[in-house]
Order: sequence, then structure tokens, then C-alpha cells
Amino acid sequence: MTQALADTLLPRKKYWAVIPAAGVGKRMGSKIPKQYLPLAGKTVLEQTLNVFIQHPDISGIVLAVTEGDPYWLDISVNYNQEHNNKDKPVIIAPGGQERCHSVLNALNKLSLYASDNDWALVHDAARPCLTSDDIDQLITTLSNSSAGGLLGLPMADTVKRCDAQQNVLATVDRSDLWRALTPQMFPLKLLKDALTHAIKNNALVTDDASAIELQGLKPKMVEGQPGNIKITHPGDLQLAEQFFANQSS
Repeated sequence: MTQALADTLLPRKKYWAVIPAAGVGKRMGSKIPKQYLPLAGKTVLEQTLNVFIQHPDISGIVLAVTEGDPYWLDISVNYNQEHNNKDKPVIIAPGGQERCHSVLNALNKLSLYASDNDWALVHDAARPCLTSDDIDQLITTLSNSSAGGLLGLPMADTVKRCDAQQNVLATVDRSDLWRALTPQMFPLKLLKDALTHAIKNNALVTDDASAIELQGLKPKMVEGQPGNIKITHPGDLQLAEQFFANQSS
């Protein structure tokens, strides 16, 4: 049997979106969590979910939310829940104390539905301006990778290192520096084991690639689009509104 024929007989790996959405968004300064702020006629979270719902290669979504989250309950009726057995379910997992705990909870829930070698695309709930093209680029580039990878952007600005009083100490060489974006895409079991190990060792990683790096692996950086902003400050919401206005026109 040729390798090509053997590959066609193997079960097709699926791609699942994992979205931690239990954060409160303190830096946004709003009365409600930033993922529920209004954006182009929906909430930020709904816009983020819809990117994955509309993508043909995504099999389903696991969303980690705080138990009893009233804002999610208000919009959850718009989505197919897991018990409905639809083609692309939105599966709910409990949110955790930190982002890494929420992601791990989501991966544990996903393990009930997916194979160990399926791909998990972990994406920030507050990045609603992700494009289908970026998802395509990530899948195309990483599907034959063993360590996975992430979307990113080469650092374009001059970078300064400062002390606690914000006095400049040095200018940092930016030639090999990248900004980490999401989604970050890894085999399900690999990422689940890496996050379990990181949390057990009190390494509360702020992105998923960091957990993979702690395993001695080298995730691949895939250049994404600069419009994939994370809504953190009020001005970011204005930029996102402009993004959707441009999409509509």
C-alpha cells in the first residue's frame, strides 16, 4: 500500500474552535464584560462566534463561559447547543480563574466529542475581526505540523525596554520579534497535556503557544492580517466598528 493511499484511509482530522470567554475585561472600563459590548448590531462575542460558524472547515465550537453568565444566557438561544445534534454545535464548558484554566476546561469538554489528533484552534473572544482567509492560512500551513503554531505579526514599531518608573533603559532589536495573535492551532491532546503540565507547575501562561514551548517544542509562526485586533481599550471598539462597516460596504 502506498503512503498516499494509506493517508486517504486514515480518519480525517477535524478542526474545532475553542473560545475562552470568561474574562471581565478590566482594562476596557465598561460595566459589562467586553465580549458582550455591542458591535455592528451584535455583541463582540457573537461576531467572533460567527466567523467560525461560517467557516466550512470548522466542525464545532467549544465556548468557556462563567457559570450562570447572564449575558451569555441572553444570546445563547441564537446558537445550536450540543444536545440539538446540529452540524456545527456550540458546546459550553465552565470558565476558569485564568485564561489557561478556561482553555483547559474547554479542551477537556472537547475530548468528549473529538479525537486526540483533531486540531484545536484557540481564539480570543475579544478578537471579532478575524477573517476566513486567516483561518485558511493557519490550516493550510500547519495541518502537517506536529507542534502546531499561531497567527502573528512581525514587530513593526521600535521597541523600548523601561524600568518600573517608565524610564527607557534600552532599545530592543525587533528583527526577530513578533506579536502573538490568535487563533493558535495545536493537536488537541498535545495542547491539553501541555496546559495541564503548565498549570501543575504554576506557570499561568497567557497564551497557548507558551505552554507548548514549555514542552520543548517550537510552534510555527504564521503571518496574519493586522486587522485581527484584540478589543482591550475603548478605541479598539471603534476600530472594530470600522472593520465591520468596511465589510458591509
